[in-house]
Amino acid sequence: MDCKKSDFQLNHSFTYLNCAYMSPLMKRVEEAGHAGVERKRNPFNISPEEFFGETETLRGEFAKLINASDPKRVVTIPSVSYGMANVAKNLPLSQGDNIIVVGEQFPSNVYPWMKAADNNNAEIITITPPDTKKDRGKTWNQLILEAINANTKLVAVANVHWADGTLFDLKKIRERTHEVGARLAIDGTQSVGALPFDVEEIKPDALICAGYKWLMGPYSIGMAYYGPALDGGEPVEENWINRYESEDFSNLVNYNDQYQPGALRYEVGEHSNFILVPMLLEAVRQLNEWGPANIQQYCKDLTSTGIENLKFAGYWVEDEAYRGSHLFGIRLGDHHDLEGIKETLNRENILVSFRGDSIRVSPNVYNTQEEFDKLIRVLCA
Repeated sequence: MDCKKSDFQLNHSFTYLNCAYMSPLMKRVEEAGHAGVERKRNPFNISPEEFFGETETLRGEFAKLINASDPKRVVTIPSVSYGMANVAKNLPLSQGDNIIVVGEQFPSNVYPWMKAADNNNAEIITITPPDTKKDRGKTWNQLILEAINANTKLVAVANVHWADGTLFDLKKIRERTHEVGARLAIDGTQSVGALPFDVEEIKPDALICAGYKWLMGPYSIGMAYYGPALDGGEPVEENWINRYESEDFSNLVNYNDQYQPGALRYEVGEHSNFILVPMLLEAVRQLNEWGPANIQQYCKDLTSTGIENLKFAGYWVEDEAYRGSHLFGIRLGDHHDLEGIKETLNRENILVSFRGDSIRVSPNVYNTQEEFDKLIRVLCA
């Protein structure tokens, strides 16, 4: 695919290589938001059917993006923490059980498990990365697999690590969790949209995604997929719209003890957001048109030569088999000055993130070859 910079309104004075922090909005997504604001001017034009229709369309588009055969397993959520809270509330856990997470995992995929473990006298097992640069990603994955045992009730992990892009082998992790009867909850925030994800292949119990990064949507809305293991559970909130037959406005005061079937019970209250839903819908539609595999290939083509130049200059980047091309960490050699690098990048208006001892770089389809090459020139100077 070719560069899509013209679909955005990025300030060209900056080289923005930081989609893992927050994506810019496409023009069509901005337009959908403006239209949503204008629609609220005359609320009498919003019919009861519209409380459900647009969200249902969004479910279908996200299901297509992750290859989920049943869109009703997909729901809108306000945040990753909300999506994980539904998993935590319905996780069978008792004394002696354990939950596995990885080192320096994003907090929204840690705090729910800390609370669940504390409430049930269970244990959190944190698998830290190996203290080596040789086969680091491969070894880290192996350590995760070896830690899963008969007492494991949940593995909570991302597809790629948010700080440095390390790729976790979800297929092997899923196979191992099946062997011991454990659940698998995946934070797809830093991958879904730019890296292909196949629900039918991985079969996670939960896939939770914030919408404002690689899904290229607005803040405060995300998407969640919940598998069959959670079909009979209880949601974290009791709202009217996740109750059975809530589509019938005339019957709402005849309170219903039943939830919507399956995963729909976990949908957030006021999920019919008439501004955020159409914005995320436009973004996911565009991602489906472009295709995550094509986006990943674009990022690979953009960065491959530059990464080799970085390695030659003494930097370290994870092996290609164990990292994403859309998000990766650049670790400094002994002779590199981190503070000096920060000052130079700031002076050159090159925007990346710094996570520990890693420079986190996260390009997307709006970046040009010239922009990425500018980063490489600065780092190799």
